[in-house]
Amino acid sequence: ATSPRRGQLLTALEGEGAAADPSSDEAALLREARHDYDRATRLPRSLVEEISRVTTLSQQAWVEARKTSRFSQFLPWLEKVVSLKRQEAEAIGYDGGVPYDALLDAYEPGAKTADVSAVFTPLRNELVELVSRIQGSSVRPDIDILTRRYPVDAQREFSIDAARQIGFSFDEGRLDIAAHPFCSGFGPGDCRLTTRFDEHHFPGAFFGTLHEAGHGIYEQGLDREQYGTPLGDSTSLGIHESQSRMWENLVGRSRAFWQRFYGPAQQAFSEALGEVEFDEFYSAVNDVRPSFIRVEADEVTYNLHIMLRFELEQALVAGDLQPADLPGVWNETFARYFDLTPPDDAQGCLQDIHWSAGLIGYFPTYALGNMYASQFFGAARIALGDLDAQFAEGEFQPLKQWLNENIHRHGRRYRAADLVKRVSGADLSHQPLMSHLRGKFEELYRL
Repeated sequence: ATSPRRGQLLTALEGEGAAADPSSDEAALLREARHDYDRATRLPRSLVEEISRVTTLSQQAWVEARKTSRFSQFLPWLEKVVSLKRQEAEAIGYDGGVPYDALLDAYEPGAKTADVSAVFTPLRNELVELVSRIQGSSVRPDIDILTRRYPVDAQREFSIDAARQIGFSFDEGRLDIAAHPFCSGFGPGDCRLTTRFDEHHFPGAFFGTLHEAGHGIYEQGLDREQYGTPLGDSTSLGIHESQSRMWENLVGRSRAFWQRFYGPAQQAFSEALGEVEFDEFYSAVNDVRPSFIRVEADEVTYNLHIMLRFELEQALVAGDLQPADLPGVWNETFARYFDLTPPDDAQGCLQDIHWSAGLIGYFPTYALGNMYASQFFGAARIALGDLDAQFAEGEFQPLKQWLNENIHRHGRRYRAADLVKRVSGADLSHQPLMSHLRGKFEELYRL
């Protein structure tokens, strides 16, 4: 990755005019190879080694601190991680005096903090207002339905069937169990999904499987002839997340999806769902209520969890927030967004592994993914017609093939912002996501 010979070859190709046509494969390959090479070579070996050493130990300290909810136990490590990430930002370089840009670029190439803030700010304001209205509604779904007994073997079979129907190929993939769901693989033809089962919590494994299947469908849709090059790799973490969140939420939590799957669900889980009406179940899986833990958050409140982290990350990197002050500022900001105060740090600033692992700049990609997904989904509706009618009939291939053609096969040919505009005809905006959330949840909560 850092070989001088690699740099010489890139310079030679650039000098030969291999990228003269900016829309060519060659231009995209050179642009992304240069981006990766420059990032790698700007980091001193000693800094890379120290980041690796510190984050390995930091993650162990975080595990113990979270168990006991003792932030003071983790604080010295967080201070070291933040200091090292500031050094990384300085080594990589950034324009406009915003060091966070250099860290964000690792996960969302080409993105700028100011551009992300420009779409996050109106989204946050409108989400806080929508959540407040939902909290004021007299409608309260019966979520106890989802904690009845759902045998694990039946959950596994039901989840695999749903993932297969939406387009994940089990001829080249599999589903296994892990402490936290993820998607991985060793190359074309090998895509591994994981989930975790709880006999008394249906949504965890099922929606976790749909989410990871969305990642897997993206991986299986990449151009195999370009494997090993940027054109055979995903655009960004935000675009990857858009695919998982689309299948999990825009498809998997839709009324049309359950018109197809609720009958089979009642058969598979007759003890839990045999007497439950469709609308009761549909409302339960779309329940909205502010909660402390990001990974358990509903479709509406989830993005507020991300924006809180985005805001605090920037302040930590800029030096405007000292690590020692993090718990207090976290709780104050959380109360402002959710009207709740975390009872302890394990349910507050210690809940995520990301900062202990040095993954500062990662969190924004989750909310960007939700916005990308909504904008893509709107374009798919225009191109494919009545998606709801298709889903209700179990027809998921048109959407899957449209995503393959318009998003997956391009790899890193386009940066995320360019891909969004190419596919949807407009720059990234919070409005498609808010339009979706308002339309769905104003109906559910009779607002």
